[in-house]
Amino acid sequence: MKLSTKGRYGLKAMFQLAIHYGEGPISLKNIAEKQKISDHYLEQLIASLRKVGLVKSVRGAQGGYMLAHSPQNITVGDIIRTLEGPLAPSDCVIEDDTSGCDRKDCCITRTVWTKIRDSISDVIDAITLQDMLDDYNNMQDKDDFII
Repeated sequence: MKLSTKGRYGLKAMFQLAIHYGEGPISLKNIAEKQKISDHYLEQLIASLRKVGLVKSVRGAQGGYMLAHSPQNITVGDIIRTLEGPLAPSDCVIEDDTSGCDRKDCCITRTVWTKIRDSISDVIDAITLQDMLDDYNNMQDKDDFII
């Protein structure tokens, strides 16, 4: 299972907003430059995050974007699911999918896929943007750190 650039870049953008949490709005251009993401692509990602209430926008000359909640209340799982959709190694174990498979009751590999899905969910739902900030602040050489 591999995340697309949506999930990877979206998490980087949200981390950038978390770094500046409480300082007011950050321009899209600033985030794009810091994260080396195209303005247009970042605009699409931020629109999705805003639509679900993870980011809010401020209009005007000093406008931009900021987290809609504190970093401790936004998980990596919130961000990745918003941008990537349901996370599952196989279609037969997508959460909240009622279509299912007609062989689900006798498929031994389904239990493996379920365990993988649940393990991934447990990890990404346990990590908040605040946890990422704490890790970042504990790093020795922040200047060399790639966000």
